[in-house]
Amino acid sequence: MYHDNKNLVACCGLYCGSCGIYLATHENDSDKIVQYAIVLNQLFDETLCDGCRADRKSAHCSKRCKFVECATAKGIWSCAACDIFPCQELNEFQSEMPHRTEIVKSLNRLKEIGWENWLFEMKEKFSCPRCNTVNNAYDIACRKCGNTPGCEFVTLNREMIERYLSEE
Repeated sequence: MYHDNKNLVACCGLYCGSCGIYLATHENDSDKIVQYAIVLNQLFDETLCDGCRADRKSAHCSKRCKFVECATAKGIWSCAACDIFPCQELNEFQSEMPHRTEIVKSLNRLKEIGWENWLFEMKEKFSCPRCNTVNNAYDIACRKCGNTPGCEFVTLNREMIERYLSEE
């Protein structure tokens, strides 16, 4: 399900398959969607998302994202194909939140191995090593089985994630 869906390759290098909004949408978790809608100050239907390249995209991303518009204007598929990659805007975006911390590295990997292999790697990176549930970058413990850490991404970035979560 996750590893062959091109909609999950965000233009900026994020893996949409590990996004809490995407996961809640595809698991029909109305309570989670409502929580995200409240935090993001948007309607329930505006919160539903099928990934960066899908027709149904969360208003949070579709209204705030500068990268899709930029890439489209340049006739490229992702920031990785840009002549000025990584640009200052992408570097700033990467530095703002823990789940973005690896996007430049991720885009380089995307360019190196292609989107199909990249999606497979990202699914592995965000899946619980015990039960294979895909978790988001802020799931310190697996949201299904409770295994800690919830995924390889958390293992690599746990200190930064915990610091960010304690500030909220």
